[in-house]
Amino acid sequence: MFKILAKKILASGIKLFEIEAPLVARKALPGQFIVLKIDEYGERIPLTIYEYTRDKGTISIIFQEVGKSTMQLGTLNEGDCLSDIIGPLGCPTKIEKVGRVVTIGGGVGTAVIYPITRSLKEANNRVTSIIGARTRELLILKEEMEKASDELFITTDDGSYGRHGLVTDELKRLIDEGEKIDLIFAIGPVIMMKAVSNLAKQYNLKTMVSLNSIMVDGTGMCGCCRVTVKGRTKFVCVDGPDFEAEGVDFDELMNRQRIYLNEERLSIERYRERECRRNG
Repeated sequence: MFKILAKKILASGIKLFEIEAPLVARKALPGQFIVLKIDEYGERIPLTIYEYTRDKGTISIIFQEVGKSTMQLGTLNEGDCLSDIIGPLGCPTKIEKVGRVVTIGGGVGTAVIYPITRSLKEANNRVTSIIGARTRELLILKEEMEKASDELFITTDDGSYGRHGLVTDELKRLIDEGEKIDLIFAIGPVIMMKAVSNLAKQYNLKTMVSLNSIMVDGTGMCGCCRVTVKGRTKFVCVDGPDFEAEGVDFDELMNRQRIYLNEERLSIERYRERECRRNG
């Protein structure tokens, strides 16, 4: 059993859990993820490892309540236990000194870009970070990203905090300033990563992304997480999750993510109905 040691609400529908998982913490590296189950009947949920503390034997995850399983996960509290966690899974992010790096986090993708940003700075890169959200209330990890970066810029779609606009607007501003950028690393909604990739391609800037395809077993056996990269089929769970953005077929990825939308809506409706009956 994997005990939840701490729970924190970061924003509406976005929560952080610190979980006792010493074997995972011992091996975890930036960019890797876990697959967890709430109970023996639960769905397998892939979530990036936000932080790991080897001496305490803990890992931390951040998730957004977007479906039935993450909504149910969000009802758990400190002292509750998860039935299963496997990991760390996926290839660790390649961290090396390349020069000036721009890291970009969109929405809850900021939780994924944070450990990568911190590690890139620790590798003596000059790191400029951009984080964005639809509105101020959905911004997360501002203070943490400030500490992990040499400079941080914030955007909101509605202009309620930071600069009014998208993360790509801020990236375009940095590019137009003329300073050499050696690497861009973007993580967030697929449509955001596609937009960053298209912009970077115009200037021949190397860009990495971390993909969030539908996933089941996390070991490359089921094939659900397949994506097309440079015309070849790759499996996010074992070949990724990091890929060079230029070769990713983002349109195919978005189409695959929409396959089960109707089933997901139905699952949420049934879950809410059960909860209403349970709570009287």
